[in-house]
Amino acid sequence: MNTATVATASAPPTGRLPSPYQSYVYAYPHKTAYRPLPERPALREVWAGEKVDALSLYLHVPFCEVRCGFCNLFTRVGAPDGLTGAYLDALERQAGPVREALGEDARFAAAALGGGTPTFLTAAELERLLDIAEERMGADLRTVPLSVETSPSTATADRLAVLAGRGTTRLSIGVQSFVEAEARAAVRPQRRSDVEAALARIRDSGVPVLNIDLIYGIEGQTTATWLRSLEAALAWEPEELYLYPLYVRPLTGLGRASTGPDPAWDEQRLALYRHGRDHLLARGYEQVSMRMFRRVGAPDAATADHACQTDGMVGLGCGARSYTSALHYSFDYAVDMRRIRALVDAYVSRPAASFAHAEFGRWTDTDEARRRYLLQSLLQAEGLEVEGYTARFGAPPAEHFPAELAAFAARSWLDADAAPERLRLSADGLAHSDAVGPALFSPAVRAAMAAYDLR
Repeated sequence: MNTATVATASAPPTGRLPSPYQSYVYAYPHKTAYRPLPERPALREVWAGEKVDALSLYLHVPFCEVRCGFCNLFTRVGAPDGLTGAYLDALERQAGPVREALGEDARFAAAALGGGTPTFLTAAELERLLDIAEERMGADLRTVPLSVETSPSTATADRLAVLAGRGTTRLSIGVQSFVEAEARAAVRPQRRSDVEAALARIRDSGVPVLNIDLIYGIEGQTTATWLRSLEAALAWEPEELYLYPLYVRPLTGLGRASTGPDPAWDEQRLALYRHGRDHLLARGYEQVSMRMFRRVGAPDAATADHACQTDGMVGLGCGARSYTSALHYSFDYAVDMRRIRALVDAYVSRPAASFAHAEFGRWTDTDEARRRYLLQSLLQAEGLEVEGYTARFGAPPAEHFPAELAAFAARSWLDADAAPERLRLSADGLAHSDAVGPALFSPAVRAAMAAYDLR
């Protein structure tokens, strides 16, 4: 589950932050900073001269059986008869001009199916989706990491058999809570028995890496119930666990009942995070980021050698982003359900020629490239290799971001014991990752995000 927020990012910290939960930075800049591109650059020009030998391929499926109360992802609930087939038709039309623009030398180092819920598709539709990835895009799914998102109700044996048979290395399932009352409070209707049955089917499928998503900060959740969910997840010996703080966002089910900032809730989430972190560290897991924990010795099947700071992303689907060194682009973004339905309908009606151009995105200058590299490295537990940054940008990060890094250090968010060649967050800094990341956003990106109409 991706839990990106579109809240306005804060300025670099100078005083006391109003909340340690500013926004989850899973990509920079966020799509709410994108705007229509009046020049509509041809994709062949956008990708000309780019490094294309280690790309990441992302296929977006914008359908879910329900929309959870916390979700602001680009996804619609259900699909009228024929819509999923029409969507796959459009994906195939898009794949042609995109693959042509990449050139003959393009190679993929990783692939992922996300959404939405990719397993909303039937087994036969999943086969077709993977055919598009392999036959139209040229991704060798049996030799690169392939990550797929699923849900308890759609992780059926026939779908899982397709995914396992086509080389899936990682399955990520959104459970959020094993406590049924908490699941209901998060507007996520599910029975624990159904969750456990889905997990059993995933283990039976033979996919080597299981990731389980859990959420802390749900109304009524206590330390005891949080640890109960963690133990229920650990019983399946997952290779990975993601622990997400609950966000309440505009235009979501929970957002409609929001009363604004709550310092007590912030403290609750921080306390639950620390309990969860310490519990997993004691149970043989290593911390990869604020959210991600990997069992020691488990395969890193999701990322392999792919580096999100430097490698390009190729996205197919109406909610997928793509990025080069100079341009990040996608289609229009929305949270409101009526607007999302309209955008999906517009996507499936597009002719093939319309996919040969970038229409909605944001150009990246040197300053933005530095910010992206710094924050996406710094938010990992291993931190940033200063020499690598310096070789790429001509000077160490302290010269480019002296005020921001000094402010982090003043809050003890930087690891003072790290070697000089590595810039790394402290344990408390990792706990405040959702404040650290937004503090590195440029003023221009913050302004664009604030002005975006989510509807």
